[in-house]
Amino acid sequence: MKTVQLTKNNAKWKYLSRDIVLKQPLVLVFGNRYLLENGVIYDEIREKFPDGHIVFGSTSGDITAGYVDDECITVTAIEFERSSFEIKTSNVLNKDLDSFQTGKDLVNQFSKKGLKHIFVISEGSFINGSELTKGMNNAIDQELLITGGLCGDAARFEKTVAAYNENPKPGEIVAIGFYGDTFEASFAIHGGWTPFGPERIVTKSEGNILHELDGKPALDLYKSYLGEKAKDLPSAALLYPLDVKSEGEEQSYVRTILNIDDDNNTMILAGDIPEKSRVQLMMTNVDNIANASELAAKQALEKRKTKPQLALLVSCIGRKLVLDQRVEEEIEEVVSIVGEDTTVCGFYSYGEIAPFNLEINCQLHNQTMTITLISE
Repeated sequence: MKTVQLTKNNAKWKYLSRDIVLKQPLVLVFGNRYLLENGVIYDEIREKFPDGHIVFGSTSGDITAGYVDDECITVTAIEFERSSFEIKTSNVLNKDLDSFQTGKDLVNQFSKKGLKHIFVISEGSFINGSELTKGMNNAIDQELLITGGLCGDAARFEKTVAAYNENPKPGEIVAIGFYGDTFEASFAIHGGWTPFGPERIVTKSEGNILHELDGKPALDLYKSYLGEKAKDLPSAALLYPLDVKSEGEEQSYVRTILNIDDDNNTMILAGDIPEKSRVQLMMTNVDNIANASELAAKQALEKRKTKPQLALLVSCIGRKLVLDQRVEEEIEEVVSIVGEDTTVCGFYSYGEIAPFNLEINCQLHNQTMTITLISE
């Protein structure tokens, strides 16, 4: 595996690694949504990688081993020497959105023979991520690892963009399937968030819209917990997600509140929140988040037979807001475990896609550090 990394900030390109010629590379382009919408970014990247397979995704911050930046474009080009990949897309803009069927149809596009791993870069502003992952799982009849994340738009939550071999656009979902006898992918996720306060029962919900807790309007209850911070909604909600324990699920999961609807007194979450689920507020601090990232890196490394060459990191915008000026600390923890000779790239997201640790089927997570380690 050979890699090249470069970044564009203040209209100038800067190489983060040695500039070498790559053959038909996979080119991952993560960046600020406004910068990706300039209309010429595809041509700029194509000029640098004439035979590259170029995948775009907007972020709430770009990740490399050396920095986190939400005002730039970061390019990681990868030449696979013993593996191959396919790229499939789906666009859900201006359609009757069925997130489950979208996920199922997307995975069914791939040739299944020899398929080892799928990495998904999805529209993040209106997709139902939990239904998307259920659909992807439904299309799999083998132990296939699926990881990835929902694109971001800083803390604006206006729209996200993605693309394959064209200028980024709304509604796009890109999936990269990896093949090869020696290809190896491992993963781990950790959050570092702690539940607090009384446990409530979801008494009314529709998909990812939360109406009532304990028979009372959910938004009213949530605002009463936040107190003065309620005036900063919806961004303040990223600091206090919900721990959800659903019937039939062995593990609880975290749901971020993406938006609120004052007119209907409801909250819009990043994924489904089934009725009869039990929920609690959650909180964290910088040390807990950094420690969780270190633990995720250790667990992903322990699952491997070979040394990783590439680390794909997807962390949550809510974690970034908590870390604030210390945001690089969770990346530094990962690099200290996987090694400085492992190429690191990724993004801060509106949702992370991976199985629970020790499980197979992927899920939508919020407020986690999700690490995928790859080698060939």
